[in-house]
This record gives sequence, C-alpha cells and structure tokens, in this order.
Amino acid sequence: MTLLRRSEIVLVAYFLYAAALARFLPAPKATAQTVFLLNLTIIAGCFLLAYADSLRRRRFLRTVRDWFPLPLLILAYREMGWFATPRHTYDLERSWVVWDRILLYDLGLRAGIESLGPVFPSVLEIAYSLVYAIPYFALTTLYAYRRGERADRYLFPLALAVLGAYALFPYFPSEPPRTVFPGQDFPSHSTVFRRFNWALLSGYGIHTSVFPSAHVSAAFASALAMRQVLPEAGWVWRLLLAIAILIATATVYGRYHYAVDVLAGAALGAGAALLAATRRCSTRPPPARGRASRTTAWLP
Repeated sequence: MTLLRRSEIVLVAYFLYAAALARFLPAPKATAQTVFLLNLTIIAGCFLLAYADSLRRRRFLRTVRDWFPLPLLILAYREMGWFATPRHTYDLERSWVVWDRILLYDLGLRAGIESLGPVFPSVLEIAYSLVYAIPYFALTTLYAYRRGERADRYLFPLALAVLGAYALFPYFPSEPPRTVFPGQDFPSHSTVFRRFNWALLSGYGIHTSVFPSAHVSAAFASALAMRQVLPEAGWVWRLLLAIAILIATATVYGRYHYAVDVLAGAALGAGAALLAATRRCSTRPPPARGRASRTTAWLP
C-alpha cells in the first residue's frame, strides 16, 4: 500500500520542484537556501504524518492529514512570491489587456454588470473573497455528510490545479491590470467589498505572475471535484460552480486578472478534476457478476 495519499504526492512533487527552481532562477542565495530547507521540512512532515497514520490508524491522524494540505497551499503561494523578477517589459500585459477591453466594452460585460448599480459588482467582490473559504467549506461538507474518507479524492484535483498554476508563474512574469494600468478600466463602483479585497491583496499578494489565475483554477477544481466526490448532495457542486463563475467574472471586471488568466485557470481546474475522475475510473475494480453487481454498482 502506498504510504502517501495522491494529494500528498502532488504536494511533495511541487515542493521538490520549487526547491530545484530556486537553484536555477536568479534568486538570492539566501532565498534558495531558505526554500530548500523549508521545503525539505515540509516534505519530511508529509512523510512523518503519513507514517504515523499507517502505524496507529487513529481518527485524529486521519483528520490532520485531511486538513494539513490547505495551509500548505497558502504557503506555496507565498513562497512563489520570492521568485519575482525585479523588473520585466510588460509586453505580456499590453497584449493581454487588448482582449480584456474587447470583453469589457465591445461585448458589453462591464455595462451588463453595472446595469443594476452597485448590486452585482458587490456580489462579484464577495464571490472573489470566498475563494479562500471554498476548500474549508468543501471538506466541512464532506464531514457533515459523514464522507470524510473521500477527502483525498477532493484534495487531489484541488492541489493539482492550484499548484499547477503556481508552477507556471515563473515562466510568465506579469503584474495584475490594476497595477500595470492604474485607473484604467476600473469598475465604476468602489464598494466596501472591493476595498476589502484590495487591502487583502496589497498585504498578501505576490509579484511573480498572474498567469494562470489560481483563484479560478481552485474554484473550478473544487466545484467539479465535489460533483464526483459527493454526488448524493448535488447542491454542493452546483453552488460551488456558480461561485466559480462569479469569481471568474470578478477577476476580469475587478481588474485582478486578465481574461487569458481566467481561461487558463479554468482549464487547469477542469483538467485536474477530469484527470482525477479518469484515474479513479481506471483503478476501480470491476463490479461483481450477477445480482450483487446490480445492487452495488451505484456506490461511490
């Protein structure tokens, strides 16, 4: 039996990748050493937790393993911020913003959003901030439905989508439109929810890249994964899908990301969920023949 869960394998692979990346990128020597030691500690922690769980088989250890990846995703994001280049040409941003303006003005996205005043812009800003709570909501829902044993089936595509986005950041150095084009194409309504998001990003945002959008990849991976993981509660994945669509819209309208970031993030999220579903189907044992197969085939 494999010691690590699939989500833990993704985490270990990513932190190994980041440690190697620090050696090749023009990062300060102190940064490379910090990344190497920190990531080695994280990897050792993953193996230690998995080994302890394999020995004791206690509910407490299984629960810790369920929740342990979530703060590591935040840490991975902050760590990738250490690889930001001191300057770049903004060629990518100037080409990407052209498509945004077609979407916002020529296709009427901005006018449609603002047709009801600050109502829909506020909804979009609220949805954008909810991305941080989505993984916790998903796991809590699994526990509420007494399906905690399915946690790794959710965490695997989530980690794959989010860390896949982070892994691409160094190859597409870019800044968000709100900073590259200050005051241009901004929403007409500056709501309290928008000010909250700006304050949050000002304090915790990174300057390595915005492509692909990890916000969008996490949201779509969560929605599509929960469709597979918890089919008996269809309202969960439908709610998460609606929030994911709102997040994708908010990232462009609020000038947090470019439309190409959103498309790439959505593709990553959908691809990760599809890979997880395909892999599970390929490894699922065939149903027993006869009457038993008719009564157990529906079981997740």
